[in-house]
Amino acid sequence: MLPDYISKAVPNPPEKRAPWYANTAPAYAGIFLWVAFYRSLGDGTLNYGSLGVCLAGLVIASVLCYLLYYKSPAMLGMKTGYPLYVVGSSTFGTTGGYLMPGLLMGVLQIGWYAVATSIASEFVLKAIGADSTPLTAPFIVTGIIWGGVFAWVGAKGIQYVAKVATFLNFIPLLMLIVVFFQVPSHAPYQAPAAQADPWVAFTAIIAAVIGFFATAGAAGADFGINARHERDVRWGGLVGVMLAPIVAGGLALAAVANANGSNPKLPFDYANVLQGIGGPIATSMFFLFAIASIPATCFCIFIAGNSFSTMIPRVPRVSSSMAAAAVGIALAVTGVAAHLISFFNIVGASFGPICGAIAADYLLSGRRWAGPREGINWAGYIAWAVGFVVGILPFLPLPADVKRYAQPAALYSFIAGFAVYAALAKAGLEPKVVKIPAR
Repeated sequence: MLPDYISKAVPNPPEKRAPWYANTAPAYAGIFLWVAFYRSLGDGTLNYGSLGVCLAGLVIASVLCYLLYYKSPAMLGMKTGYPLYVVGSSTFGTTGGYLMPGLLMGVLQIGWYAVATSIASEFVLKAIGADSTPLTAPFIVTGIIWGGVFAWVGAKGIQYVAKVATFLNFIPLLMLIVVFFQVPSHAPYQAPAAQADPWVAFTAIIAAVIGFFATAGAAGADFGINARHERDVRWGGLVGVMLAPIVAGGLALAAVANANGSNPKLPFDYANVLQGIGGPIATSMFFLFAIASIPATCFCIFIAGNSFSTMIPRVPRVSSSMAAAAVGIALAVTGVAAHLISFFNIVGASFGPICGAIAADYLLSGRRWAGPREGINWAGYIAWAVGFVVGILPFLPLPADVKRYAQPAALYSFIAGFAVYAALAKAGLEPKVVKIPAR
């Protein structure tokens, strides 16, 4: 017997699919144009290396996101028409799929929703000149109102947000360009000599970019079901996954570097660059970046609700969505969601090995979906556990020299998940495949 989330799944038919420039590319570009991606990208990177080193890391990370994290899930989605939680039942099993990637995706989306609510609330308050510190009355009120309203929209009216999301992409792109030209460049930026360490800068930016993208990479299966053929998968990824982070992250890093070159005491935070511009331009930018966060706020709670309602169908979708929103709002207003880089690292540790195991399963199965595997696929679970431990090495009490080379942990966690799954699959630890009813 197959669980309902598999037996009742219906593949997306060819007639409902569209070209890459109408779905995959703008959707992924919107993810990277969201200010959460590049706001703290200079923190922990530009402190230690030049702008050139950081840009090189950004390019390498973008290529890795496309080749390692996006390509296999997207191809699985395109070839089968099934979303991530169905194709993931091959790598983790029909029973194991409930937790990974099913419920885990929903849990992490609560974190992303909290990030979106936190950033939007802060930017709205900065725009009106109010106190934007977490746990203050203005921040709590704004967070509850913003989070509550757009959680309801995500649960009930996501189709309306989807229609305008593509157009909202142009707002942060235009703002990135404007900010880049508003910040004067005096001399090429160089990290302080006392702490210069190009290796740390290079690997830290790779870890941050991959950590930010890891869940979206696994969700490539959900984007792939809308692709007509391999060419849509390829071009949607090249533009939305590879080019978009280079453009958005590059413009933001250059602006932060130029601002810090003028004022070395300035924190490496994109919000400080906006504030430094001052006047009505800064006010309008804070408002516009907040508005551009609306799709992220809605989509995160929509995906979380979709995950919980699929895996726990007894709980109504709206109820699970709003319960998830309550947790996310609490994380936002208390300031927990403000620690972006740490959150990216946790996401990378959680989903890096999932993407690695899925990629190994896909390649070992002859670049096709093997089908749901009975019960729990321990090859997938063990691969995830080993990869997760590798991914959290930077958080463990290890010697400084070891921690220095523990990054990019998100990449190492993918490699560990891939290698362990391949080895265990070759050793015969994969359960038998269960036939899925033809539809």
